[in-house]
Formats: sequence, C-alpha cells, structure tokens
Amino acid sequence: MKAERKRRALGKGLGSLIPETPPDGALADLATGAGTPLEVPVDRIQPNPHQPRRHFDEQEIASLAASIRASGVLQPLIVRREPDGGYTLVAGERRLRAAREAGLERVPVIVRALADEKLLEVALVENLQRDDLGPIETARAFRVLVREFGLTQAEIAERVGKPRSTVANFLRLLDLPPEIQAMLEGGELEMGHGRAIAGLEREEDQLRLARQARAMRWTVRQVEEQARRIAAGEGTRRRTQDDARDPNVAAAEEQLARALGARVQIRQTRSGRGTIEIRFADDDDLDRIYRRLLAAGGREARG
Repeated sequence: MKAERKRRALGKGLGSLIPETPPDGALADLATGAGTPLEVPVDRIQPNPHQPRRHFDEQEIASLAASIRASGVLQPLIVRREPDGGYTLVAGERRLRAAREAGLERVPVIVRALADEKLLEVALVENLQRDDLGPIETARAFRVLVREFGLTQAEIAERVGKPRSTVANFLRLLDLPPEIQAMLEGGELEMGHGRAIAGLEREEDQLRLARQARAMRWTVRQVEEQARRIAAGEGTRRRTQDDARDPNVAAAEEQLARALGARVQIRQTRSGRGTIEIRFADDDDLDRIYRRLLAAGGREARG
C-alpha cells in the first residue's frame, strides 16, 4: 500500500511530492502560510545528497549568477529543516550554486517536511521532468526508480512522460563497458550513439565501434549503419555456433539470465569443462547479483 501511494505521487509531479503544510509547530513558525518564502543564509543550506545530476554547466551557472546579481533569486528554493538548525536542499540546485557564485549571503526558501526517501524521489522527478540530465545520469536515475521504488519500465515511462522503449534504451546504457559510459558522460558520444552500440552483443565490438565513432566524429546515423553491419556478421557467426550448441546449455544460460536479471554467457569446451560469465554494470549491480546468488544457495541448502 505504501509503495502504491509512492507511485501515484510520483506521477503527479513535484507538487504532489512536497507537502504544503509542515507537520509540527517548529516548522510552522518557519513557513507561515502556504508556501511563504523565508530568507535564510546560503551557508546553512547543504546540497541534496540524493541529487542524481553530477555535472553542471559552468557557463550556465555563470549566466544564472549574472541574472541573480541583477534581479535576485526570483523563484524560492525548496528546503527541509534539519534538527541542527540547518537546511537540506530539496529542489533548486542550480539556483543555489548560482547564488553562491553571485556572492549572495541569503536566499529565499520555502520549508517543507520531507522524509529521506522523498528527497530522492523529488530530486529524480525534478531532473527527469526537466530533461536536465545527461544520458548516463538519466539511466542511473531510472535504475534508482526501479530498485528503490520498485517501478516497472512502463510505470517510469508514464511518470516522466517518455515512451517505454526510451526508458529501456537508457537502462541498456548501463550494460555498456565503463569506457563507453565515460564517453557518454563526457559528451564525446550522444544517447543515439550509445543506443546503437548497446545493440551489439560482444564487448570488443562495442568498444571498437565507440572508439571509431569518437575518433571519426561519426553521426548517430553512421554509427547505426556500422552497428547493423557488425550485427549482421554476428548473426551469421551465431547461427553457425548455435547449430552445434547443446540446447540444454542454451536453456540454462537463458534461465540464469532471467533469475539473476543480468546478461549470462556459458562457455563449454568439448571435454565438458567451461565457465559461466555474468555481466554487471557497477558495484551496486554486483552486490545485487551476489545477494541473489546467496539467497538462491540458501534455498537450495534448505531444500
């Protein structure tokens, strides 16, 4: 029931995630009326620890700082009051950074009462709805919605106003090698490049194509065409391999992939010996797979 309330709130945008009225008298003294701004010292506001956006355009911040010097902060920041008397930022990170750069000592804020999980939820929705994240940041934010809030790709798509296929394509970027993710994060490749490269099965093909695309400054269309050519060669090679492959091994590979929620490849020699390769996106993904394997092993031991 709690999860269902969470999902409904996410779909209504930021307003539904941020309560209008503080729950106790202490906060009521700070936020008289519905959304009345207060002036608080800039140095008492700490950033939202759950902010998914990791990179901010310095020129954009400088431009906003110039505007703030001329006209002030026109839209109040949303903050949460902390027990030590400080504040945690809920929404408005660019304005906070620009206000600091502009040399402001105090900024207008609206105080709201939010639990820790709501800080994460609001930060994700604010950035996703404004399309304010890079492709890897967006992918990571979608993954948090899946893991922390239990949303399906279809539910995420509905809440952020994007097609489900777009959500799936962003999530697939996290299966790419770290080198390619860094290219996407650094702006050397675009989302379209990453989508095309993610369609290739072999990591060496992905890396080769990504490096070529960066070096040759290929357009998305050029990368898509090259990916199709590589995939056609993969298909021919895979059909040849599949003809001689043990169907039981193929079935086991598919079942393991479904059970672990990860890409799995089983390599077996003619003698029967072999290896099982499990792909993971990062440390968190590795921990998730590790715990799932331990849980499965515990059930097997009890059985």
